[in-house]
Amino acid sequence: MKCIQKTLALFLAVLTVCAALGACGTQAAGSSGLAAAPTSVRIKENARVSYLGPEGTYTEEAAKYFFTSGLFQPKASVPEALADLADGNADYAVIPQENTLGGAVTNYVDALIAGKDIYVIGEVILPISQTLMGLPGTTLEEIQTVCSHAQGIVQSAAWRQEHLPNAVTQEMSSTAAAASYVAESGDKTIAAIAAPGAAPLYGLEILAENVQITDSNKTRFYVLSSSRLKEEGKAQTQALFIADCPAERIDDIIVRIHKSGVELVTLHDRPEGSALGRYRYILEVTKADGISDKLIAKLETVPELRCLGSFNVRIKSGGKP
Repeated sequence: MKCIQKTLALFLAVLTVCAALGACGTQAAGSSGLAAAPTSVRIKENARVSYLGPEGTYTEEAAKYFFTSGLFQPKASVPEALADLADGNADYAVIPQENTLGGAVTNYVDALIAGKDIYVIGEVILPISQTLMGLPGTTLEEIQTVCSHAQGIVQSAAWRQEHLPNAVTQEMSSTAAAASYVAESGDKTIAAIAAPGAAPLYGLEILAENVQITDSNKTRFYVLSSSRLKEEGKAQTQALFIADCPAERIDDIIVRIHKSGVELVTLHDRPEGSALGRYRYILEVTKADGISDKLIAKLETVPELRCLGSFNVRIKSGGKP
């Protein structure tokens, strides 16, 4: 009997040790910082897509280019579009990320970084043709104020200096919001810089086309999801990483990225907020033959790096980015 009791006690002890080891193993895997491999899916048809509105923005154009159908939900701000994802009121969101002339749209990048469980699953590169519009019958000589999104103001600076040197600018939440404001004002001294499609939408007249500095003007838009997804049956050629580190570390991280066989597409820095010289770097990378889950896992062994998704780029007619 004593022999049986000893054997049973020994067996229970072994089970206890195994359970402890298993728990340690689970904890180690969970604390490694490695994201779970993305789920391979088809992009949902007739999806609910929230985007920076109102109707008539370039973001709407990018959303409708990526999604051939769906319920498109214009929002007053990027945080509102991202909140729809978090609350389950949207399947996807589309936000601007970077412009050829205006650079990174920093407040939108900050919103992306601050969001929880938000992943990039696609990118659209859209040619931007900024258009000056006003009430029907308006002449350039009458214009005293030009309103637009901050990017539209930056992109049209040279044209305005030549053609509207005395006009002041007024920043709006979006180019379409500027067009709507002009339409509602009934004031011929106010004009908007917006996408060409905003003119008929808001009953305005196009006063000048292509008022941006260059015909090479393009904007990148990210397509976002609350789950880490990748398009089924396609190699993902891009990936987005966040590096949270002091400035002196970023060179080493870039070298690690380069040695892994991928190349940088964009690099932006945003203040981390806790100390001078500490930043959150946004790194988009590319690899022509595809970025595998294994490669992403390898890069995420760098303590400061975390992946926000792998995806492909869709370029609307207008050439290479």
